[in-house]
Amino acid sequence: MTIETRQLRHFAAVADTLHFGRAAERLGMTQPPLSQSVMALEKTLGVALFIRTKRSVRLSPFGEQWLPQVRAALATLDALPDSAHRLRSGLSGHLSLSFVSTADYSVLPDLVRRYAEAFPDVEIRLVEATSDVQIPAILAGERHVGIIIPPHSQGLPDTLAYRQLVSEPLIAAVPAAWIEDGRLAVENDVLAPQALTAAPLILFPRTVAPAFHDLVTGYFKTQGRPARIVQEAIQMQTIISLVSAGLGVALVPASLRNLARAGVRYVDIKDPPMLETGLVWRRDDDTPTLREMLQIVDVA
Repeated sequence: MTIETRQLRHFAAVADTLHFGRAAERLGMTQPPLSQSVMALEKTLGVALFIRTKRSVRLSPFGEQWLPQVRAALATLDALPDSAHRLRSGLSGHLSLSFVSTADYSVLPDLVRRYAEAFPDVEIRLVEATSDVQIPAILAGERHVGIIIPPHSQGLPDTLAYRQLVSEPLIAAVPAAWIEDGRLAVENDVLAPQALTAAPLILFPRTVAPAFHDLVTGYFKTQGRPARIVQEAIQMQTIISLVSAGLGVALVPASLRNLARAGVRYVDIKDPPMLETGLVWRRDDDTPTLREMLQIVDVA
């Protein structure tokens, strides 16, 4: 069964006016081809749309029930040009954004807020994932953009573009009880280097966060002692929970001070290493919503 859009418009016009002559005038055509169009539609459907007499035209029972569906279909068709414009302009559609857990306390909330305010009709699909998971997903086209800790040692594939968002110092997250009972010495609100390097460390596994892992262990080496890693976790919230449980200390981004947790103190460290976080996406990805996200970053 093939139904043409013009036939649906003809049917709707006659249904609105219940007069073939007035409907033809509204449509800018003569009455005979309009009548022929409606009759051809009825033949295709195998049922009458109107009950006609010499004095009147009225909808058939079938026509009455089918008319709302026809009007809905025509409204959808009429909306397609504007819908296409909005999709092409990045005003609607969706944006898939992945992020490392550390970004949840620094750049992510403000970035998402500004984008959502500028493009309220875009669906933002957020996925938390480590950098090693994000990069293959973006390369495969499963994500539009990601907030990652860049892998400085091996770099990024040439097909990916990268833009730094923030660089912040690491601080120490320590069990509050260890400071209160003197197990960790704090001098002028700074954790003493010898106290830090002697403490058991909680850290991301190197397999999932090589850049962060190397930054932390490299800092311990500069302080003259290798890190004594006693526990690993892949989520920053989990690491802070383990610190709260008294299993060890952790080096975390300064923005994590926003994550208040009972039993945890955040303390500055001497000559802290800087943690970089940035945005990564495929160079050949011309998705309109991604383009507008990058524009939001550019004007920040």
